[in-house]
Amino acid sequence: MVRVKWKVLCGKTLIWLAAEILLCLVGMDDIADYSEFLFDRHSNNSSIVCLNQK
Repeated sequence: MVRVKWKVLCGKTLIWLAAEILLCLVGMDDIADYSEFLFDRHSNNSSIVCLNQK
């Protein structure tokens, strides 16, 4: 059975939400989304290469 650490979950969620609101107000939300896209693209890149080599 998985135990959820509610304090940690709520804390991280509130920090993420505050950062999203702040970046949206400043107009930098698109830059943050693009950096997340680039990070996800590089982290999944090795699995794509492995699939193509078979």
